[in-house]
Amino acid sequence: MEEMNQVEVRAYEVGDTVKGQVTKVEDKQVFVDVEGSKLMGIIPISEISGLHIEKASDALSVGDEVVAKVKKVEDEALILSKKAADAEKAWEDLEQKFAAGETFTVVVKDIVKGGLVADVGVRGFIPASLVETNFVEDFSDYKDRSLTVKVVELDREKNRVILSHRAVVEEEEAAKKKALLQSLEAGQVLEGTVERITDFGVFVNIGGVDGLVHISQLAHTRVEHPSDVVEKGQKVKVKVLSVDRDNGRISLSIKEALPGPWEGIEQKIKEGDVVEGTVKRLVPFGAFVEVFPGVEGLVHISQISTKHIGTPHEVLKEGEQVKVKVLSVNEQERRLSLSIRELLEETAAEEDYREYTNTVESTGFQLGEVIGEQLKKLK
Repeated sequence: MEEMNQVEVRAYEVGDTVKGQVTKVEDKQVFVDVEGSKLMGIIPISEISGLHIEKASDALSVGDEVVAKVKKVEDEALILSKKAADAEKAWEDLEQKFAAGETFTVVVKDIVKGGLVADVGVRGFIPASLVETNFVEDFSDYKDRSLTVKVVELDREKNRVILSHRAVVEEEEAAKKKALLQSLEAGQVLEGTVERITDFGVFVNIGGVDGLVHISQLAHTRVEHPSDVVEKGQKVKVKVLSVDRDNGRISLSIKEALPGPWEGIEQKIKEGDVVEGTVKRLVPFGAFVEVFPGVEGLVHISQISTKHIGTPHEVLKEGEQVKVKVLSVNEQERRLSLSIRELLEETAAEEDYREYTNTVESTGFQLGEVIGEQLKKLK
């Protein structure tokens, strides 16, 4: 009783801010024991929150401490507005956040045409274009989801609060890109994902930033179009060629991250093997024939034909498919010596043998019989 007597009893007026404790919750209103008043406080459901609620119990429970504004003074009660008190405090808080460019977390309370609604003491609107950096077709799973946002527009007179989650994401991505650019060094080999394919190359995402792999850096062989060797979403290894931190540009190479075409060549072919290749270049002293992608061997002019020729152009043309015999392989020096002549000579020898065999068979005698008759004559 002594404590109650010590509480100052005052007559509140419209506009005053009061504190109290919820004593009863009904569907459409809440009863509050107001500090310093003999009158019971009543908060209608419309004055509980800036957002639409179906039942008062959705927002308040018995025992909750509340701060509210006096909307009306009646003989037996004070009509209060928690919404108005929340808004007043919220505007002060939002103005500070807006001025400081502060990031904070909100909970999405509703999905409306054109965006999302969050309760920040007042109604905060996140337009669809400011939700993510990418296009979102369906926002249904954003309900009750927490998002980090920034205030991008504030107008107290119009009760307008525009929030942006996209701005936060873009800032985070910019910071991440800056940190990554600082950590990258030429020569590093990283894993990335093909994000975009263009006529001149592909953009590969490495840790949140994109780097360009020029078409000339896609493979050890000539590439007509990037889509011939990579596809969007593909995981690839890339080597960092250069980093332009001032302009945020990264030059990458897939080719440099791949094993060299000459690597392990001595396990693929050896002296004496016969392989098929493509004539790539004709020079006065011979022809260069590609036998594996990126691996060319020299057919010296003396090894092109069984006949004497003045230039390789007399018997070969670029782009022609030819069979060659391997004369020698040197992986360390990247040298491969080939011959067409030896295959021609071997073919000619086989044809001579077949012709001889056919001649003997046509006489009706076996080779052994012919030799036997000759021996008898000698005796």
